[in-house]
Amino acid sequence: MTVLPNSPHARDVASVIHPYTNLKKHEETGPMIIDKGDGIYVEDTEGKRYIEGLAGLWCTSLGFNNERLVEAAANQMRKLPYYHSFFHRSSMPSIDLAERLIEMAPVPMSKVWFANSGSEANDHMMKFVWYYNNARGKPEKKKIIGRHKAYHGITLAAASLTGVEYAHKGFDVPLDRFLHVTAPHYWREGQEGESEEDFAGRMAQEIDDLIVSEGPDTVAAFIAEPVMGAGGLIPPPATYFEKVQAVLKKHDVLMIADEVITGFMRTGNMFACETYNIKPDLMSIAKALSSAYLPIGAVMMTDEVYQVLRDGSDKFGMWNTGYTYSGHPVAAAVALETLRIYEERDLLGHVRSVMGSFQEQMQQFADHPLVGEVRGIGLFAALELSPDPANKGMFDPAAKVAPGMMARTQAHGLISRALPGDGIALCPPLIITEEQIGVCMERFSTALDETWAHVQAEGLV
Repeated sequence: MTVLPNSPHARDVASVIHPYTNLKKHEETGPMIIDKGDGIYVEDTEGKRYIEGLAGLWCTSLGFNNERLVEAAANQMRKLPYYHSFFHRSSMPSIDLAERLIEMAPVPMSKVWFANSGSEANDHMMKFVWYYNNARGKPEKKKIIGRHKAYHGITLAAASLTGVEYAHKGFDVPLDRFLHVTAPHYWREGQEGESEEDFAGRMAQEIDDLIVSEGPDTVAAFIAEPVMGAGGLIPPPATYFEKVQAVLKKHDVLMIADEVITGFMRTGNMFACETYNIKPDLMSIAKALSSAYLPIGAVMMTDEVYQVLRDGSDKFGMWNTGYTYSGHPVAAAVALETLRIYEERDLLGHVRSVMGSFQEQMQQFADHPLVGEVRGIGLFAALELSPDPANKGMFDPAAKVAPGMMARTQAHGLISRALPGDGIALCPPLIITEEQIGVCMERFSTALDETWAHVQAEGLV
């Protein structure tokens, strides 16, 4: 794309720094500017229409033109456009939303703490964990275990939890206190002849061994996405979380569930903790909480955790943390309306009615000569592209095979996402219909075949 002088693209290049973008390359190519949205579709300023196959960034569950959410925001703007939650202050939308979330929680939860994003929610959970152990008189118990390929956000602490190299380069993260164990990717990491359950046991034993070697009195928490998202869209192997939680309980280590992507029906249950029998002490949510119409995230905690924090706030004088926009009344009002729409439309029932077809149609690519693995659950899935699927071969990252396929899907009117290790993911809005899934797969299939032709022509296979 040529960036024309004085065009919106040129103005963008002149003034905006974009996340997860090669800044030098951006000066040459400019942005794709999305101008409109309608259901599962978005349209750019050139008038081209796309199926938004990633629901934005795994988040726009209700699509791009839900008038009820617009009205919810407008009505709350007129009534009370802003108030904070510092110094014993509150607003009705934040109270109503907290109550509703506690009702919906996959395990009994006591309190809700509001943030503005998943990164902020995950970042603050680390502060909560450290505060929790200070209040318990265990000041050495501070290390957090994450996993390679995990994605938990991009603040200093959240980026330290994150286990993908691209989020670390140049930023001096991970910080101290953050440890990482093997990603539980059975297809990639499993040993020859090892069953899925045996693999899960080996992964749990690795965590156990790490806790013992570091010292149980120094390890505070383990954090996991129920399904690993941006690091590869990797569901856990069978019995993984049961085995891991037994290890954590043995060593008095908190279980933290990052439901930022998986929360609100993406896996076929309201929360993925239900799908995988996870009993978290702390849990983060964001994204589909408001269908991404306004920024909002939250942390839910058990009463056991809350009581320690409560006593700590008295011991230390105050609970001295929070954001200007924590529990923002407009964002909370939109989130409440989002949850009402989910219930009234029985969106969970809809997801369950179409997710089987979505997964089956993704599985049609399992025998493609370029595909090593198809993985997913509910309404999201990924392919892993391989030059030698039988031997789980990997392309040279410099070949940019998955980014190339992402560009081809876009050329055919489908937005997808390239993942580390040459994965390519789809995560459509939850409102997608059976017919729209079929259109999505046709475009995806065309791009996959074109990518196969490309790697053959380039001698990459």
